[in-house]
Amino acid sequence: MPARFLAFALILAAAFGLAGCNAPSAAPPAVAPPLLLAPEDLHTVHSSSLSSGPAITGSIQPERRADLRAEVPAVVIAVLKENGDVVHKGDLLARLDDTAIRDALASAEAARRAAEQAYEQAQRQYERMATLRKSGMASAQQVEDAEVRRNNSQSDMEGARSRVVSARQQLQRTEVRAPFDGIVSDRKVSAGDTAQIGKELVKVIDPNSMRFEALIAADHVGEVHPGQTVRFRVNGYGDEEFTGRVRRVNPAANPTTRQVEVLVDFVGEKQPKLAGLYAEGRLETQTRTALVIPASAIVRDGDRVSAFRVAGDKLQKVTLRLGERDPRTGDFPVAAGLTDGDRVIRYPSALLKDGQRIQASAIAKAALATSAPAAR
Repeated sequence: MPARFLAFALILAAAFGLAGCNAPSAAPPAVAPPLLLAPEDLHTVHSSSLSSGPAITGSIQPERRADLRAEVPAVVIAVLKENGDVVHKGDLLARLDDTAIRDALASAEAARRAAEQAYEQAQRQYERMATLRKSGMASAQQVEDAEVRRNNSQSDMEGARSRVVSARQQLQRTEVRAPFDGIVSDRKVSAGDTAQIGKELVKVIDPNSMRFEALIAADHVGEVHPGQTVRFRVNGYGDEEFTGRVRRVNPAANPTTRQVEVLVDFVGEKQPKLAGLYAEGRLETQTRTALVIPASAIVRDGDRVSAFRVAGDKLQKVTLRLGERDPRTGDFPVAAGLTDGDRVIRYPSALLKDGQRIQASAIAKAALATSAPAAR
């Protein structure tokens, strides 16, 4: 029995050995699928114009603006325009009480008529005395006295006429009219208010005469010259960029802030129509051309800066050397690491690896095909 059991065990072990030899080998490790790219995932590096210069801040203000104030003390009878109303030159904006001024005008006109009659009478008396003097029937003293009365009455007549003109001007000042075509930007009074001389009534602006009234630090005033280009953004208009040109630099700095005012005219028809909006930008004192890359395509690992470039059907992680960021666009100039026409991943993630295989979609392949000749 022991010998027979040992033989059976040897046969069983041999059978298991043969089964182990015929067993299939272990499966190879799985290969990661290629990265699928869409056209919006790629960015083509090209040369672009970079500008640098000092920062400039300020507000948008109309060049043509008028603060209409009361020129006579009177009560406001009516205000005919509201904020935002379009007005034309000569339109009536407000009316003041003119009762007292009309009475003064009537009195001045009556005094003028009396003075004119007195002058005419004195003139006839003088002429009569001069005729009698020639015939010897009047003395020289009588002629001189008549001449003096004539001259005095003439002075009184001129004074009465001046008072009439002044009263008419006062009457005209009770009607506040638009000095030019524009828009009412601020109504200061209402019917029933008492307006003293100098009180603000209505403000009118011309929305087509907007300009950028900016301030710049005195340290950079030597870099500013008339005719320079200014690119800036206006609060309320999002990322829309406006272009202007320096017209004039104020010769005196602000005594409190030590900043210098710079007047900038808009270039082109694109300009805001609202006054008082805050704006900020930069003067283009220096301009150069360089390869640029958006900040979103840059991968930072400590002090090392790199980007993922598309090289055939693989990703290649290249080390970059960048310049100072362009404050106008936010892009970085590339000093080394890329060439004109290279395609990089626009928004790289931490899962990307150097040498990783890629697969472009049909649209992305078309974009790569069209960009390759341009790069060459």
